[in-house]
Amino acid sequence: MKNKFLYPLIICLLITLSCEQEVIDLQDPDAPPAACNSCPAGASAGANVSFAKFVSIGNGFVAGFQAGALFTAGQNNSMAKLLSAQLNCASGSTAAFNQPDIGSVNGYNVQSSIPGVITLGRLILFDPDGPTGPRSATPYPSGFPGAAAVTCPSAVPATPALPAPYNTADLPTAFTGDKNALNNYGVPLIFLGQALTPATGNPGAGAIYNPLWARFAKEPGVKSMLEDALGAAGSFYLIWLGVEDALLNAATGASGAYPLTDPAAFNTQYTTMITTMLAANPTFKGVVGNIPSISSFPHFTTVTWNQLKLSAAQVEGLTPMATGYNSILNSLVPGTITAAERDKRLLTYTVHNPSTSTDIATRSAVLIVDEDLTDLSSHLPASLAHLAKARQAKSNDLIPLAAGSILGTCFSGLATAVYGVSFPIPDQYALTNAEIVVIETALAQYNATISTAVANSNNRLALADVKAAYANLLAASANPATRGILIDGVTVASSFAPPAGIFSEDGLHPNNRGNAFTANIFIDAINAKFTSTVPKICMTQFGGTSLPVNP
Repeated sequence: MKNKFLYPLIICLLITLSCEQEVIDLQDPDAPPAACNSCPAGASAGANVSFAKFVSIGNGFVAGFQAGALFTAGQNNSMAKLLSAQLNCASGSTAAFNQPDIGSVNGYNVQSSIPGVITLGRLILFDPDGPTGPRSATPYPSGFPGAAAVTCPSAVPATPALPAPYNTADLPTAFTGDKNALNNYGVPLIFLGQALTPATGNPGAGAIYNPLWARFAKEPGVKSMLEDALGAAGSFYLIWLGVEDALLNAATGASGAYPLTDPAAFNTQYTTMITTMLAANPTFKGVVGNIPSISSFPHFTTVTWNQLKLSAAQVEGLTPMATGYNSILNSLVPGTITAAERDKRLLTYTVHNPSTSTDIATRSAVLIVDEDLTDLSSHLPASLAHLAKARQAKSNDLIPLAAGSILGTCFSGLATAVYGVSFPIPDQYALTNAEIVVIETALAQYNATISTAVANSNNRLALADVKAAYANLLAASANPATRGILIDGVTVASSFAPPAGIFSEDGLHPNNRGNAFTANIFIDAINAKFTSTVPKICMTQFGGTSLPVNP
């Protein structure tokens, strides 16, 4: 983990561009079935497993991280904690599930804050107490990296992007509770390899250091996260690591801000972890989660590749640049670039027609940097130098949510250099198809490693297929006939748009209802493997992302 500013998780440029979160009618959900009871009579652990002491080890999805931060309300509804209540119901236990409480209303946004400059909290879709209230969404200071601080003196007006982080936040402090009584070893922004080495708790260890682990490690820098979790001596474990090994690389446009873990290294690390756990505690059983495709997260699908809605005047203003650039491409000496690359790079801007039948077809593609393109610097005049490795996005590219912090703003305040329109957004704000293929290939290998580890566990581990469940939800959400899946009389969808979306404002981590949805995936796996009858969580008990409203 890099303990520094990486990118602001800010979205939805509401200019002539607009985010494609589906707006769902705000109707009261149907009454839940009478049988919707999170702890019905007859629930049982079964004969082959004990839930007497439940321990979890994992990532931000396990810790309750959401909306770009770890904060009290999110942690109180962590997926692991919700699951523990259901396991208690099945076993008849009243055992507490102890977590390393963060004790913070707004949390600490690790990725958007700049140490010593500005401390920011969780992301919000609305400002609950007005622009001058104590929890106001921050106006970024001048020069803040990636912030829409420079307005465009052009025909493309810039409108503040949302969600934004609270400007009232709390730096993580050391956990002062009983570290020997903890059950949840979920740590946000943790790579698999970091969970296996003591150095992750050592502030002097450089990029591998994770302060959100060090704050509750029993012996920071001496024992690893895995060692502490094993020391908790659980009878049943939730194990969900490896998500960040690919997801963080993808969320930063495969730019190198976060590395993509090599599949061979992942295989060694994961196999070592499971083998070590099974040998150290020969009686426990558990459930393991696999890793969803990046396309299952709204962080990668909210801002579309063809996001631009340009007026006739805007297209007229862009035409000289496009014509001049295309002319140079068509006149290059044969062999400079291939015909396929030339065709990929040709610029096309279309006048947007907002009518339902032509809306999508008349949108223009976002201009991006593609590091795999031939560098044409020596063939371009100074006025077109910014296009040396640029092209417009294609339907098989993805634009991460963080691009909303820069789309439509101006490079150096120049009216002719509008990010994503006439000036390419930097590499960290786009995922090309080539980069997507590399990430998804790695994910497939990660998941093969996880499946093999479970298969070789002597029937002690169940596999929760989170990948399939999230993909099924995405497909149902994209279906105009369903717009999601109806559960307990409540529609849930693969977005962060209220009221149905199960993801939080960062587009990556589930909200409270999403944590319940995800916990149920693990419950299904537990019941199928161990013939238990752990009851599933009722969706009606948990809310989604708060509505964006004016105070």
